[in-house]
Amino acid sequence: MIATADAYTIRIFVAEGDPEGIRIVDRANWTGVGLVVPRDRWSVARSRSEFEKPGVYILSGYETDEIGQERLVLYIGQTETLGARIDQHLPRDFWDRATVFVSGNDGLNRAHVTWLEWALVERAKAAAGARLENGPIGKEPKLSEWEKADVQAFLREILRILPLVGLRAFEPRTVIKPPIVPLVAPPKGVDAIDTIVVPAQTEGFERAFIGAQAWWAIRIAQAKLEKLKWIAAYRVSPISAITHIAEIDRIEPYGDTGKYKFFFKGPAVALDKPVPYGAAPSGVMQAPRYTTRDKVLSAKSVLDINLT
Repeated sequence: MIATADAYTIRIFVAEGDPEGIRIVDRANWTGVGLVVPRDRWSVARSRSEFEKPGVYILSGYETDEIGQERLVLYIGQTETLGARIDQHLPRDFWDRATVFVSGNDGLNRAHVTWLEWALVERAKAAAGARLENGPIGKEPKLSEWEKADVQAFLREILRILPLVGLRAFEPRTVIKPPIVPLVAPPKGVDAIDTIVVPAQTEGFERAFIGAQAWWAIRIAQAKLEKLKWIAAYRVSPISAITHIAEIDRIEPYGDTGKYKFFFKGPAVALDKPVPYGAAPSGVMQAPRYTTRDKVLSAKSVLDINLT
C-alpha cells in the first residue's frame, strides 16, 4: 500500500474579487491567518488589522540571472508590527508580492516569529529554489519545549499553504538521475529519446554550459525528464550550429516555476563536426528539442536529427 499524506482543506478568500489581488488564507482548526498582497495593492491592504500584529513575512519577486533567465528572489522576515516593517521595505524594488502569516488569536509573540523566520530561511536555503536577500541570521532561537511544539505546528500549516499561493521554493528538491537503461522500450519505428538540445546565447553558453558545467531554467514534461542522459547546445546566430554535448549527472527543480536545472558529469565536449542549422525550417531551435545522442553525433545538419 502506498502511504499518503492526510487530506486537508484550505480556504482562500479573494478580498477584491481579483484572484491576483489581495487574498486571505486560512484553514479550519488553525489559529493562523495568511495574507497575500501584491505590491501595487499594499496601500489598500496596509490598513487591515492583521498588519498591526506580530508575524512572519515573505517578500518575493524575480530577477534576471546570469544566463538571462528569470530567478526567484526572496526576503524572509519577522516583526512585532507587520505594517510598519513592510513599509520599510518599500524602497527595495526586487519584490512584487508580500506573503504574511499572523495568529488569529494573538498567540504569536516576538520569540515565536523569530523562530519562524529562522526555520523558513533554513528551509529555503536547503531547497535552493531561490536567491535569498537575507543576510546571516545565526543559530536556532531558543524556545521552551512546549513553545517549540506550537511553532512547529504553525510552520507546518504555513508550508501547506505556500504552494497553493504560488510559492514552491520551500519544498524539498527532487533530484532526477538519468536512467542506466531505457525504462520502457519505445514502439517499433520510434526513437528512444535520450538527449535534449537547448538553444544558447553566446554569453550564457560560455558562463553556464562551459563555465558552470550546467544549464537551467528549462521547462520539461515529467515523461521526458526520466529519459534524458545527454544535453547538447545549439549556439544561436552567428554560429547557428549544435557544437557541444555533455552527459547529465542529475536534474533538479529550478526556482518555483516548474523549470529544471541540469548538472553535467564533466565538461561539455565539442563535437568533432558541429551540426549546422542548414535548411531547417525557421524557428526550429527557438526552444528545447529532443532527439538521440547517436543522431546528434552523425547528423550533417539539424534536419537530419528528427527533433521532437
